[in-house]
Amino acid sequence: MRGIQVLRSLSLQRFRVGVAASAVDAATHSVNRITARASSSNSMASSKVAEEILTEERFSTKIAILNRPSKLNALTFGMVTRLNELYSGWEKDPYVRLVIIKGNGRGFCAGGDVADVYRLGKAGKRGEAIEFFRQEYHLNYMIGTYKKPHVALLNGVVMGGGTGISVHGTFRVATENSLFAMPETAIGLHPDVGASYYLSRLPGHLGEYLGLTGTRLDGADMVACSLATHFVPSHRLGMLEERLGSLNTDDPVVISSAIDEYCDIVHLNEKSPLHRRQEIDSCFGRSSAEEIVRKIEAGVESGNPWYRETLDKLKKASPLSLKVTLRSVREGRRQQLFQCLQRDYRLSAHAVESKYSSDFAEGCRAVLVDKDNAPKWNPPTLEQVTNELVDYHFSPVGGDLGEELDLPVKVREPKVKQSSYARL
Repeated sequence: MRGIQVLRSLSLQRFRVGVAASAVDAATHSVNRITARASSSNSMASSKVAEEILTEERFSTKIAILNRPSKLNALTFGMVTRLNELYSGWEKDPYVRLVIIKGNGRGFCAGGDVADVYRLGKAGKRGEAIEFFRQEYHLNYMIGTYKKPHVALLNGVVMGGGTGISVHGTFRVATENSLFAMPETAIGLHPDVGASYYLSRLPGHLGEYLGLTGTRLDGADMVACSLATHFVPSHRLGMLEERLGSLNTDDPVVISSAIDEYCDIVHLNEKSPLHRRQEIDSCFGRSSAEEIVRKIEAGVESGNPWYRETLDKLKKASPLSLKVTLRSVREGRRQQLFQCLQRDYRLSAHAVESKYSSDFAEGCRAVLVDKDNAPKWNPPTLEQVTNELVDYHFSPVGGDLGEELDLPVKVREPKVKQSSYARL
């Protein structure tokens, strides 16, 4: 009997061990399945980014190629992260002497993919949405303080975030296909990516005009106001790339001279907004957004179509964005790039937060998602945008919004850099 009990006991132990082993095997298989899925997901994400950011090499020159032509190369989080990695590595590589960036298709870069940021915010993933801006501004700062010559080939649309990865660099090459704009006020945001730094350094009050209205400039305009350093016809870009790739130098003077070999002299189009500098300075030099609008409204009666066109652009924009943008550009006039980007981060984080105004979400919905182009701004008028509301958007972030933007200023910018933007 005792022998039977022992056998039963041994059988029960074997059964328990077998069940436990099966459970372990099942759990291990489940973990392996999850790990495989995660690995596959990460691999797919990495593969997609690898397709959207291509690289080429010519001797000591590295070339980054934005390859999302169906979206005019709008920057995703993955693309920004990849560019940060590439630029950081190239800067440390002693064999790399020059970096070039360009875009495939009709656009250089139409900006950051704010529609994706909007969707993250709507899904309650506010932290991820704000992290996009953090990574983007780090990239902008790296390019603005890059220790090697940087050439951006702006053959197509260059808007929003596209300016942040080009205008801050050493050389900006425009073509007859270039189209510049900072249209953020139309979606309830503000011209970010350090735009308050370079807009504030344009001639007169052109920066306020471009920032508030989102007016477009062509390649000739960009050269005239120093947003671009050179103008090269698009059919010569291939030859220019080959020339730059053969230089094997990091001397900016030599690089600039090489670009000059392919340049054309261009003149402003008769419809260029730069012909309106007198009107621009008269209107956009006013002390407040309300005064700017009143001055333009008075000009409408003169019959000059520029006033009506400009007024229509301002009326479509978010009133809150207009006030935030005007203050941001004017603060940028006396600040360095890192300070402008740190302010941009505060403004963008509060825009995503939507604590007192959901204009950013509403603007994205109306212009980029539903595309009804009928945003309902809150507050709806300039007069209803209080100083307290504007002040809040400029206030430091914290808590759910994360930490302030920390940039490696002491490492990258030991001395105050002089502006590279010329005056007309």
